[in-house]
Amino acid sequence: MENPNLYVITGGPGSGKTTVLAELERQGFRCAPEVARQIIQEQMRNRGSALPWKDRERFTQLMLAWSIDSYQQHSPAATPIFSDRGIPDSLSYAHLIGLEDKQFLQSACNQYRYASRVFVAPPWEQIYETDNERKQDFDEAVRTWRQISQTYQECGYTLVELPKTAPKLRAEFILAHLKP
Repeated sequence: MENPNLYVITGGPGSGKTTVLAELERQGFRCAPEVARQIIQEQMRNRGSALPWKDRERFTQLMLAWSIDSYQQHSPAATPIFSDRGIPDSLSYAHLIGLEDKQFLQSACNQYRYASRVFVAPPWEQIYETDNERKQDFDEAVRTWRQISQTYQECGYTLVELPKTAPKLRAEFILAHLKP
């Protein structure tokens, strides 16, 4: 499946992705929320163990399943839709945690294709914060960004790095770079 109007905005934790997505929504664009945060919230609410600090493998499986579901809910897209992360983020996470069997993740990345340009928010220490769902320190956020960038490139996407600027200017940058 290909969805050339479903654009991924990704990057390490705390790099301003969700804030720029909120700005795009404010401007009238549809956005798909980050599934990892939804899973963490649900697991904490239900006292589940599929959490990045408990059962990482189960968390990865849920992240993939929910990412595929989100992809399908937003396909086909006649106009641009923005996704807070994509299926390759699950593969990136599997690399980070050292998951041995990643073939099912790679197959999903090959099967479900987003717009060829992926917007990547770089690590930005000045805005970085932790919270109940984001427990990584800044160094781990940088490692995550590196792995995400590598994974998306290996999956054949063209990365467009977001500037470290105000959310409105980031949204304008994204809109200016949607199509060649």
